Amino acid sequence: GIENPAFEAPGAVLGRHCYSGPANSGADAAAPDGPGPDPDPDPGPDPEEGPCGWGSCSPRALQLCNNPEGYLAAYSLLAIFQGIVVNGLVNISISTIEKRYELNSSFTGLISASYDISFCLLSLFVSYLGERGHKPRWLAFSAFMLGLGSLVFSLPHFSSGKYQYGGSKFEDTCQTAGTTFANATCSASTNSSLHKYLYIFVLAQLLLGVGGTPLYTLGTAFIDDSVPKHMSSLYIGIGYAMSLLGPAIGYVLGGQLLNIYIDIQMPKRQDTTYTKVDQDDPHWLGAWWIGFLACFFAIWLLIIPFSCFPKHLPGTAKIQAEKISETHDDGSQVLVQANNIGQSFKDFPMALMILLRNPVLMSLIVASSSEALVATGFATFLPKFIENQFGKTSSFSATLGGLVLIPGAALGQVISGVLVSKCKMSCKGIIKFMISTCSVALILNTVFLFAKCGNEPFAGVSETYNGTGTLYNLRAPCNANCKCSRSMYYPVCGSDQVQYFSPCFAGCASYVVNNMKKTYHNCSCIGKAKREKGSEDFLSEAVPGKCPTQCKVLPVFLTFFFFAVVFTFMATTPTTVAILRCVPDKQRSFALGVQLVFLRLLGTIPGPILFGVAIDKSCTLWDINECEIKGACWVYDNERMAFSLMGISAACKIITIIFVVMAVHFYKPPPLTKALPRKTSEQISVV
Repeated sequence: GIENPAFEAPGAVLGRHCYSGPANSGADAAAPDGPGPDPDPDPGPDPEEGPCGWGSCSPRALQLCNNPEGYLAAYSLLAIFQGIVVNGLVNISISTIEKRYELNSSFTGLISASYDISFCLLSLFVSYLGERGHKPRWLAFSAFMLGLGSLVFSLPHFSSGKYQYGGSKFEDTCQTAGTTFANATCSASTNSSLHKYLYIFVLAQLLLGVGGTPLYTLGTAFIDDSVPKHMSSLYIGIGYAMSLLGPAIGYVLGGQLLNIYIDIQMPKRQDTTYTKVDQDDPHWLGAWWIGFLACFFAIWLLIIPFSCFPKHLPGTAKIQAEKISETHDDGSQVLVQANNIGQSFKDFPMALMILLRNPVLMSLIVASSSEALVATGFATFLPKFIENQFGKTSSFSATLGGLVLIPGAALGQVISGVLVSKCKMSCKGIIKFMISTCSVALILNTVFLFAKCGNEPFAGVSETYNGTGTLYNLRAPCNANCKCSRSMYYPVCGSDQVQYFSPCFAGCASYVVNNMKKTYHNCSCIGKAKREKGSEDFLSEAVPGKCPTQCKVLPVFLTFFFFAVVFTFMATTPTTVAILRCVPDKQRSFALGVQLVFLRLLGTIPGPILFGVAIDKSCTLWDINECEIKGACWVYDNERMAFSLMGISAACKIITIIFVVMAVHFYKPPPLTKALPRKTSEQISVV
């Protein structure tokens, strides 16, 4: 960070860089009794504003990157790759990892949470210690750990052997003879040794958390250090927007890699009647590990540019001297200056208490945590919502979700960054701007009220097998003799426009393959097609997949939700800028660390859990495996799901607005800052 250079190189600092009074005095630059009487507003070059390079090796070509734009480019690349791995590849690979290593959802939930756990444990200490350190080298360390975490995450594939495709035969049609395999399945699941790889995945996520911690604390603060105040929001907005490209690329890349067989060379299935093996096969697993291995090499290459940046970019001291303090006037700036808080680790408790007692900071932190809860909840479950609400496939729903969330979030952060920069908003003006964006997002959130769909007919859930069965019971007289497994969800759409859990539960006795597409025939549970006017030539048949939905409001939902995302994320960059401005100069990186800890404890960790519980409450058909253990949910009550998600989102946005209003109420600008810039090195402290 840009702390007092005297702390780093005693005796090598010009007199005018020395401490000359409290930062809030309003006249510190001209204090007659200070050790630096020079009134020249130009503080001169900072001895730590060195050239770009490694020691004495400073190639002239590298100096073209020794500026805020060059640093922003490197920062953006690292943020993109961090997003690809943590928020893209990990999320899209979780379901494949569950199947490959026989892990239940609670274990994969632990894998997902391990990143945030590591981040929470280290964020305060890294941001506090890095405050006085060499921030670009901290980001080189970040790149090293992110690359190492990516490598470790891919290791289970190389040590677990070949995937035994089709180890247990899956019969999707009605089998009236033979024995069930429940006991074998239970035994195999109980005695499996694949679950031991859980610890490797958790370790990899912990390493990724270590690598991500400096990126969004010290890395962001370094941007604010190096650019004029009115440009800070623009640069930070661009950096945050670039970080959102990572998940988008990760989803696209991961989705394409899952189209490749997990062991690259695909074995042939023993079932000679159906040799085509594709993603529709229940046993298919994609090559989830390739993306992690590629990111390992790419991220480690970024160690090179970060290791060559100087501690301060050229011109930083002059930029900081011209900045006007907007620290919340609660005496914390004077306290930090008078006690030189931040010089050693023993000051950590007092530094933390100063921030926790700042009502403006804490109000902004709670508001941002509430927004993060909603954002991470929708990032996790929006594809599932689209899939169930509008009857789309999982891959198409994930694509739609990414097309709405990622561009909307990036656009919102860039727009807000530009507006704050061009309008040169004050700290109080920025907070008021956040109130307006959150209010518009709350209004757009009502899209869940009118852009929702009812459930399509589903035999055994909302239909009763033509009156022969009962609701919420997949069994009926028409499939009573079929040995069907409830653990293998393979939906088919009958010729009667009713969806069935699987060909077996539809009573289908046979199938034919045309152009590698299955069509099931002789389905005893399927009645005559509703559109066939009693034709006797029509056979009871079914095709794989869900029945086409009759709901046509998906474009309306996506349009309104896109703008809701835009206005939601228009508060992200202003929140960061307001936090950087309302705390003492020497505590800005530390303030971001405190914010990110609360952001995870109150937002990103409980967010997916709360959304998951709300969605599970709307479940109408659970998976019951061969061991009679309840697993995932197959069918949801669409209206209940829509109202639940809208309720959570609306409640969180109301909480956000309340705390942002409180931040405006509590904020008190320091006196005389409208006319007097900061000029002492103590005020040139970390941004």
